[in-house]
Parts: sequence; structure tokens; C-alpha cells
Amino acid sequence: MTSLSLSGMIVAALLGQGGEKLYVAKPLTTPEEFTAGIEGPACDKDGNVYAVNFGKQQTIGRVTPKGKGTVYVTLPGKSTGNGIRFDPRGNMYVADYVGHNVLRIDPTTKKITVFAHEPKMNQPNDLAIAPNGTLYASDPNWGKSTGQIWRIDTKGKITRAAGEMGTTNGIDVSPDGKTLYVNESVQKNIWAFDIAKGGSLTGKRLFKKFPDFGFDGMRCDADGNLYVTRYGKGTVVKLSPKAKVLQEINVLGAKPSNICFGGPDGRTAYVTEVEHTRLIEFRVESPGLSWIRWQKK
Repeated sequence: MTSLSLSGMIVAALLGQGGEKLYVAKPLTTPEEFTAGIEGPACDKDGNVYAVNFGKQQTIGRVTPKGKGTVYVTLPGKSTGNGIRFDPRGNMYVADYVGHNVLRIDPTTKKITVFAHEPKMNQPNDLAIAPNGTLYASDPNWGKSTGQIWRIDTKGKITRAAGEMGTTNGIDVSPDGKTLYVNESVQKNIWAFDIAKGGSLTGKRLFKKFPDFGFDGMRCDADGNLYVTRYGKGTVVKLSPKAKVLQEINVLGAKPSNICFGGPDGRTAYVTEVEHTRLIEFRVESPGLSWIRWQKK
């Protein structure tokens, strides 16, 4: 892919403890196990990876750390999932972009309920979860290249947290719970907000702007570094809390849609990749923030 040979791109193959290779991607699943709607992803406490549209639309697939996939649930009605998040109790939250919902799935019974519904949503896309359990949902309008952010409290009450933005997409909360990051796919911006007491967003500021290629999903690691999928470029870029580019990883396909962390030590990154409709994995230096929170359960 010609874009991967652009001057200035960093593709690192560092060695971790025990001589393992870091930031070197390999397939976890085979092509076409998922549809072109492959997104999500999120890991449970046992290291299984969940991603939407396994085999067909409206499903959520569960993939073991060894790459064995099965249908976990099928969503009701016309509901179709995008971003996935777990809370510390194991409840799964799914952005249902067709139904304008955030769904909740019970980890024991697999019962699916509408946790939050807002007709004014364009299409809830990606989800972030704060340390206190508050959810934030990005909400792009692709046709108008605009977007907004919604805040959903632990009771399911929805409040618009930010409006008049570009195509909001990837979203996450910093390890200290004080900063919300959100990117704009079309405008190629990553913004940072201060999270005020009560969960409202203030102090909007530009964190990082790129000159080319779009963004999709984002996740923080435990050190506050931000991993961002570069849709169309076929990479994941790792940014420091000061917005410095630390690594850029080739993920073996042009269209990475989202990323999460898991594995036995939280240091395996899993990427949903649309071009080959498969999950990709690579090892990293520091565990993902969500994995750290699982250990504190």
C-alpha cells in the first residue's frame, strides 16, 4: 500500500521484555468472518474480544485470545452496533446507531435492554467510559460533516455535552478521569475537553491536527498515551499526553476502524480492520487503561 511508504512515517519493531516484538501486527481472525461493519471492539476480564457484525449485521461476536470466534448475541429489531464498552461490573454497552440507543447487555443472562435513547442523536458511534461510570458517546452526522457529544449518567439520563463540532468519532477519557478526547474524522482534528464536576465538558482545545487521512477509534493506555486508528492510511498512531507521535504501526489493511486492549497483561492491542474484515493484534509497552480498570474490580 503506497500510503505506508510516505516519508516521515514511523513503523517501529521494538523489543520488549523477553525479546518479544512490540508494535508488529499480525492477524487474529481470518478475512470475512466479520462483515464490512466490523467495529467495537472491547475485551472482557477473561481476555475475549468482542466486535460487532460477526458473520452478519446486527450480531456481536466473541473472539478468544487464540482467534476462535462465535456469535455472542444478536441485537433485536433493526438495532445495529458500533462502539462497545464494558463497565467494571461486566455490563456491556453498545452504541446502536440505527435505533439512536445505547444498549446494555447483562453479562450473566445476555439480556439486552435499552439503557438510553435519544431521538436527537444522529447516530451514536463510539463510546467512552469515565472512572465513575459516566458514558460519553460521539455522534457524527456524516452527510453534513458535523457532530456532537452526549453524556449518559449511570441511570441512563442523556445530556448533550458538546455541539457544533465536526464529524465526531473516536472518543476516550484519560486515566485520571479529567480529560475527554474526541476526534473529528473529516476535519482531522483531535480535541481535548476538561471534565468538570458532574461530568460536563469545558475548556475545549485542539490536542492534535493531522494534514492527511481520517481518524476512527481511539483508546488510552495506562500511561495516558492515546492510540488512534488512521482510517485510509492503514495505521494506528500512538500519541503521548503532550501530543507527540511516538509510534505508527502498520495494521495490515487500509481501513482500521477501532482499537482496544486486552490479553493476559493488558498489553495486547486489538484492531478491527475493514478492508479484510478481520481482527488484528499487536503487543505494546504499557497496558490499556480499560484493562487496568478491570483489575481494580
